[in-house]
Amino acid sequence: QVLCSASFVQAQLDTALIEREKEVLFNQQPLAVDWAVAAAVAQDLESSRTNKSGWQDPWSHTDGWTVQGSSQRRFEFALGDTRCMAHLSLHNHGAMVLQVGGATHSLHWQAQNGALLLQWGPHHFSAHVYTYKDQRHVFADAGRCSLQLINPLAHIPQDAAAGGNLSAPMPGKLLSFMVKVGDKVKAGQALAVMEAMKMEHTVSAPAAGSVAELLFAPGEQVAEGAPLLRLDVQAD
Repeated sequence: QVLCSASFVQAQLDTALIEREKEVLFNQQPLAVDWAVAAAVAQDLESSRTNKSGWQDPWSHTDGWTVQGSSQRRFEFALGDTRCMAHLSLHNHGAMVLQVGGATHSLHWQAQNGALLLQWGPHHFSAHVYTYKDQRHVFADAGRCSLQLINPLAHIPQDAAAGGNLSAPMPGKLLSFMVKVGDKVKAGQALAVMEAMKMEHTVSAPAAGSVAELLFAPGEQVAEGAPLLRLDVQAD
């Protein structure tokens, strides 16, 4: 945007440049939301790729690899007050299909010099995606867009453990339990730590009670909806 400004073209490079060219610098053309979502999904997948060389045990992968058929992964983004859902299908031969809104296309990308060269169906474009916490800032020649990744593990409702069972709201890896069987816990107390989408998330007790059973061992993969532990909720 600076290079396209009249001040830069005319070599008027002074301390008033930003104020003089603010309409050009800060009112960039918005990038289509579905394009921005495709770029954000590709960036998350690219950042989760391993850099190790040589053969790797496929069972240790956390990218949705499956022996046969396909696996499904859901992404939810927010753009202001608007929510946008994306569904990624990963087939066992490596092909990826991304659905954003009413558009469904195969997704391909290549990382090159800090940018992503993307092909989403008929759309070919280059984008830089900058990640800060849950924010995804996408810059492309066609425009820019800032999205917020909605993390379901960070928005567990207080009644998520109906009957005392705490379930994983999305697939991930159980890193550790912070309690043992028989422990008394308070509402809001940290119970377990999961890793999902390369981020660590703490699962907390929805109510006071005692730990009746731990249903997984640290290091195990946990499917979406699988109960992590059983909590005997304390009666009021």
